[in-house]
Amino acid sequence: MSALDPPDRLVPVYLINLDGSDERLRSATRQLDEAGIPFERVPAFDGRALRIEEFPDYDPAGAMAYMGRPLRGGEIGCYLSHLDCARRFLDSGAEYGVVFEDDMQLKPGFAKGLRILSDWLDRHDRDWDLINIGAGQHKIFTPVMGFEVAGRHHDLTRAHYFPMTTTGLIWSRQGAETFVSTHRRITAGVDNHFRHWLTRSDRGLAVWPPLVTTTGVESQIEDGKGKRSASGRHPLYGLIKQRRQLINKLIAWRHKRRLARG
Repeated sequence: MSALDPPDRLVPVYLINLDGSDERLRSATRQLDEAGIPFERVPAFDGRALRIEEFPDYDPAGAMAYMGRPLRGGEIGCYLSHLDCARRFLDSGAEYGVVFEDDMQLKPGFAKGLRILSDWLDRHDRDWDLINIGAGQHKIFTPVMGFEVAGRHHDLTRAHYFPMTTTGLIWSRQGAETFVSTHRRITAGVDNHFRHWLTRSDRGLAVWPPLVTTTGVESQIEDGKGKRSASGRHPLYGLIKQRRQLINKLIAWRHKRRLARG
């Protein structure tokens, strides 16, 4: 029995991996095997070599309005890869589903932490859609419960300002159904999409400090994540970005204050 297999359910685990990224697959496989976690490899959608007009779901005008810049093929590919995982999870019939990106680095005590988390979730109302277990930063949150693994304290939080990183995620069935059923057009990278949606619904949770981080190796799916060219940006790109962040933070603070008032 694995770290994710209580007698009453089996939690599917998906690993997004680009064809040809063999070293990443070996590293992730070794870590998950050592943690006793079986998984399904999901071939990543490789959008790096495609022209933008080859993505029927992409809304360039919407991306320019919300992000202030065009999306790259790799960003769209990453979004579609996560959408694929959500659909596979729904087809499984399970109540929870875990998604990893292949640059994952499990923290000491990961398997025990995930077991504690799963047990707690089973005993409480499922008023959440998505849990970020690999957040690189965490702002504007309310602690829900704490636990100790490998000599380190972690908190499960109500993540009012949902963290951006998508290295490790846990879906609820309702959350995956919402992601899939509301998908129409792609106007943002998947991390920005999740922040927009979950900051407004306040149905996102996170573990802090994270149970999984990244290896620090540049994303291959996103083709140079973090090194975006200024080409094609809206003339007011900086203001559009600041406006997006400010609105999200104001909404998050409103949720936090409301929760504090009870």
